[in-house]
Formats: sequence, structure tokens, C-alpha cells
Amino acid sequence: MSATLPTPDGVPLPQRYWAILTIALGLILAVLNGAIANVALPTIARDVHTTAAGSIWVVNAFQLAVTVSLLPLASLGEIHGYRKVYQSGLVLFTIASLFCALSSSLPTLIAARIVQGVGAAGIMSVNGALVRFIYPRAWLGRGVGLNATIGSVASAVGPSVASAILSVAHWPWLFAVNVPLGILACIISLNHLPDTPRSRARFDVSSALLQAAAFGLLLIGISEMGHGDAPILVGLEVISGLGIGAWLVAHQLSRTAPLLPVDLMRLPMFALAVATSVCSFISQGMAVVALPFLFQHTLGLEQVTTGLLMTPWPLSVAVIAVLAGRLADKYPAGLLGGCGMTLMALGTGLMGFLPDHPTLFDIAWRMTLSGIGFGFFNTPNNRAIIGSAPPSRAGGASGMQATARLFGQTTGAALVALIFAMAPETGPIVALTIAAGAAAVAGVVSFSRLAAG
Repeated sequence: MSATLPTPDGVPLPQRYWAILTIALGLILAVLNGAIANVALPTIARDVHTTAAGSIWVVNAFQLAVTVSLLPLASLGEIHGYRKVYQSGLVLFTIASLFCALSSSLPTLIAARIVQGVGAAGIMSVNGALVRFIYPRAWLGRGVGLNATIGSVASAVGPSVASAILSVAHWPWLFAVNVPLGILACIISLNHLPDTPRSRARFDVSSALLQAAAFGLLLIGISEMGHGDAPILVGLEVISGLGIGAWLVAHQLSRTAPLLPVDLMRLPMFALAVATSVCSFISQGMAVVALPFLFQHTLGLEQVTTGLLMTPWPLSVAVIAVLAGRLADKYPAGLLGGCGMTLMALGTGLMGFLPDHPTLFDIAWRMTLSGIGFGFFNTPNNRAIIGSAPPSRAGGASGMQATARLFGQTTGAALVALIFAMAPETGPIVALTIAAGAAAVAGVVSFSRLAAG
């Protein structure tokens, strides 16, 4: 493994500001499109003449394409440069958004969403790696914190943006609005994203196919597990995914720069940060899915009220992320992350012990506590994942960070569906209790880094 360029310590001003703007625009596009399509699914199903179950593939196809593409594109970033992969992702995402807007049938829309997912993966897979080269190393926490803030705000306003667009326009405009923003991001990126060191390794096609099969089968099996599909089929998918995953790991052990970063997983701080990330996003994924059911079905609140009550969590993350980023440059990630996950476990657990007739304040302060906890955890942990890897493996670290997040969120959502099927009356309370437990486990793993370091 060798590089053709020296490793700079950030880029100078004002180039840094323009580079940050490019990263922000790409992240907003990728995060928003992961959420806004959910709001329009009933309308899309009616217009393309499909069932509600069939329309869900508009969301699933995007998520699956993102997940199976992250690590291969991160590997390509190490070989050909993160800037090139990021710019290619922006171009592909923008073109696919146009085709999504022009689609008139379910197959064409799903095909366009798959391509759009690959483009989003190009953006997200090297996002963290580019941040590492944009900011001076001493300010890496600030850069990661800003990224977390942008992602949280985009996630929080996603449903509201979708509702606002749908109130004045038809659903294709949900995708059409990406086009001018994507073009703007592409133009800015041409002269302002940093050129980065490149590996002389060759792209491992066989490993890319193996990881796509492993993650694809696992995610499909986990998702179908929660929706009551045939246990034999679900079991076959999960077992096959695990088997192919084991084959992939064995295939990667002898590689110097493996596509699946098993070399980085040998680093205790990196491995613990990834494990903590998976546990935390399982907890968050469970809570985000279970809370609307708690508010509407258990407490009898209206949909608008539910939307407002869901807002304190991501907004708290957005506010705290900047502070957490500055603290992450001075204090151990294990300490900050452990304290954050403890707060999140407390807030999420207390949501399961609301009084019979809670006030809005009773709910809001618990949601805020959970968001503050997650905000204190997420930024330092992401900094630890990116910062603990050698600069030459920043792409693998960035890809693993995004993969851990998506895998955790998908697993959490599937677990909630399974819990609801087994305990329809008390499902939200049970799910929130387990989510609190997952956050507590993440806190313990995070604190363990203090001993490992």
C-alpha cells in the first residue's frame, strides 16, 4: 500500500468553506431522499397502479442499493481518490433523480431508485474520508460535528419538506427538486474538494460481489423476519448471508487493503467504535419506529402532534453535535460516548414509563434527553472511527462507519416489527425498553474503550 500524494493537514481557507458546502449539499440530498419518499408512498402506489406492499420497494430498493454499495465505493475512493468517487456519486444521484421524477410505472421507478441509491452511496461512502482531509487533524471533531448537525437537521425536516412539496405539487417533484441542487453541488466540487492520496491496490471485484450478496441477504432476511414472512425462507436468507459473510472475511484476511476492512477491525479502538455504533443505531432505529405508534395508538395523539413530538430528538442532536465535536478534539471518545449512551438509555427507558395521561412536556423532555445523549455519543464516536484508521485507509473507515449506521437502523426497525407481531398491545413499550437496553450496552462498550486505550 503506497500513496502517490503526500497527506496534507487540511485545506486552506477559503477553499475549506467551499469544500464544506459541497459536502453539506451532498449529505442533505442523500439523507433527505432516504426519508421523504415514505410520506408519498400511498400517492405513488395509486398513481403507478400497485399495492401498498409493492410501493414499499420504492424505499427498500434505495436502502438496499446504498448498503451494498458503500464498501465497494469506499474501496474505489482509496484507489482512485475520494473526490472522484464523491463527484461521480453526485452526478449519478442527480441523473437518477431526474429519471425518478419522469417515471410512470413501478418497475422504472424502482430501477431509478436503485441507481439513485448507488449515487447516494458514492456520496456517503467517502464523506467521512473527505472531512478528514478538508479539516486540520486538530479540528477533525468540529468537522465531524458539523456533518452530524447537517445530517440530523436534514433527517428532522425531511417529512416536513416532503409534506410542503406535496401540498403544492405532485410526488415527482420530491425527486425533481434534487436536480438543481445536485448540479450546484457538482459545479462547486470541481475546484474545491481536495485531491487525496491514492492506493496502488487493484479493485477486488470478487469481494465486492461477496459483500453485496452477504449484506443483501442479511438485510432482506432481517426485514422479512419482522413482517411475518415464511420462517423457512427467512432462515435460509439469514443463514446464507452469514455463510457468505464468513467466506468474505476469510477471503479478506490475506489482503493488505481489504474491501471489508478486517485489517482495521484488528485495531481495538476502531473495532469497539464500530460495535458501539451498531448497538446505538439499533437503539435509535427501534425508538424512531416505535415512538409514533406509542403516541398515536397508545396515547391517542393526532398525527400533527406526533410529528411535533418527534422533533426534539433530532433537533437536540443537531444542537449538541457541534459542542460534542469540539469536546471530541480534547476528551476521549470512550468517555463522551459512554456518558451520551447512558443519557440516551435513560431517556428512552423513561419513555416506556410515561404516566397514563402525560403532558406534552412529559414527553418533550424525555425526547430531548435522548437526543442530547445521542448527540454526545455520535460525533465523538464517528471521529474515533475516522481518526483511528491510518490516512491511507480513511476510505475503508468511512465506508464502515456508514455501513454500521445503516445496518443498525435496519436491524432496529425489523426488531420493532417482530415485537409488534408478537405483542401487538404492548409492542411500543416493549420495543422502547429493549431500545434502552441496547443503548445501555452501547454505553458499556464505549466506556470499555477507556481501558483499551
